[in-house]
Amino acid sequence: MKEAHEPPPGPTITPAAQISIVVIAFNDVTHVTDAVRSALAQAADGVTVEVIAVDDASTDGTGAALDTLARDEPRLRVLHRTENSGGCGTPRNDGLRAAAGRFVMFLDSDDVLPAGAAPALLRAALDADAPVASGACVRRELPDRRDVPWQPGIYRGTTVHAAPAGSPQLVRDTLCVNKLYDRAFLAEHGIVFPEGRFTYEDFVFTARVLAAAPRLVTIPDSVYIWHVRRAAAKQSISLARKDVANWQARIDAHRTSVQIFQDAGHKDLAQAARTKFLDHDLRMYVRELHTRGADYRTAWWRLTAGYLAGFDEADLQAARAPARWLARVVSAADGPPDGLDRLTQLADRPGRLLPPYARNDEGRPVWSAQLPQVELDGIDSKPTHRLPVTIDAEPVIGRRSVLRLRVHELYGRLADAGPLSIDVELRRRADDRRGPVHTAALTPAPGPDASWTAEVVLDLGALVERGDRQAAGPDPWDLMAQVRCADGSGFRASPRAVGPGLRRRILPSRRFAVLLVQPYATTGGALSLRIAAGLRSVRRIAAARLRR
Repeated sequence: MKEAHEPPPGPTITPAAQISIVVIAFNDVTHVTDAVRSALAQAADGVTVEVIAVDDASTDGTGAALDTLARDEPRLRVLHRTENSGGCGTPRNDGLRAAAGRFVMFLDSDDVLPAGAAPALLRAALDADAPVASGACVRRELPDRRDVPWQPGIYRGTTVHAAPAGSPQLVRDTLCVNKLYDRAFLAEHGIVFPEGRFTYEDFVFTARVLAAAPRLVTIPDSVYIWHVRRAAAKQSISLARKDVANWQARIDAHRTSVQIFQDAGHKDLAQAARTKFLDHDLRMYVRELHTRGADYRTAWWRLTAGYLAGFDEADLQAARAPARWLARVVSAADGPPDGLDRLTQLADRPGRLLPPYARNDEGRPVWSAQLPQVELDGIDSKPTHRLPVTIDAEPVIGRRSVLRLRVHELYGRLADAGPLSIDVELRRRADDRRGPVHTAALTPAPGPDASWTAEVVLDLGALVERGDRQAAGPDPWDLMAQVRCADGSGFRASPRAVGPGLRRRILPSRRFAVLLVQPYATTGGALSLRIAAGLRSVRRIAAARLRR
């Protein structure tokens, strides 16, 4: 391994820095300056910081950009690796070894720290006398700037955890970047990142931290902004999932994490990690399985079935029903089934179970007649609001735009509840702005397959306000349906996109001259709408299509 080296001597770092912030970068000249500046800006409220930027042998000018920043900033030190490490663990370890602060944080070059993140974590750590402090992280979808909270259940308030074993939910947050660590604690327990080309190195680092049983404090303050650039030419590790090697790497990292907990005698944490794998990792990759080629699916199925063979019934029972049903199908079937949509749509959030609804010889609900050994345990006892009900939504876009809705029965549970009405709510994805709510009565549909139907009229013009961000392109709007039942129960579900109407339409508009409307199915199969208003928007979108 080639060691990192520093540039010629410059201004020295004050040894009084309380926090060392390690920023790692490889060929990211576009974003690294923003990341470093956000780290330097953490020096507030009497908190002193040093920033150690590790350039992992970049070839695009990243190193030069960091050196330019360092010439005018005595709190910034730049380490240049002479050979690319192939991962994130080695440069983080380089920065950790060079750190002088009592505490250390980590930051990736394409993300930023919000103002006050480090002071908030430091106050929490000192107040709780905890060697580890962890705060809320948001995934910011760009360019829309839509913020999605990461593991929000862990960060609803300030909580001091005497030891992770008493709070197994902590294993769900595998990030290393939204946390502050006492360097003496890391050194005492020999906690470092895996070296070299180890993908998902933060899984292993976080497991090592939790296995060392630190006193840990969690706070609701936003301390990390994780930028998600799905359209980027080079995807981040967490988004580069099109190669099955990514799934193999995720399994390897997860297996290593579980072994760390087991070796430390933390059986509850090991099971919590397996449960997290089912509820989060498995469900996320299954949801995308229909977008992959046949070779990927076959290899993915083999890898997954092999890993799940090491899970026992207690692991499955600890997971949520959709996740354990998915795991049982993968374990029982020889390969990807023909009806792959049933798997991918069940993996969506919220999940929906598509018909047909089979039963085994004992009358219990099962996945299919071909896999009668895969029981859908819990269907008969789940409360109505937790059932994976399927609602079909067929858009008919025109001068009078409507949604034709069909609520499918689910093993007799809805017939007992008595569906009465349905509300369809639209929310703009960029900022969660609520649009109109459309309500209609549900009517039992004729035919052998029990279901209820309704039709709602869509006021698409009401979704666009003058002064909206039309320069950014069409706005995605997500749909959510709320069904109310005669027995007082109800449930929410994201309607499934069906029918021939999933295509772009140009509609006349009195307010905007024209509306450009495109109903489409999301990766998980839910119906969403893209809407743009005005002739300029139409011309801009048409020009973009021609350029492609």
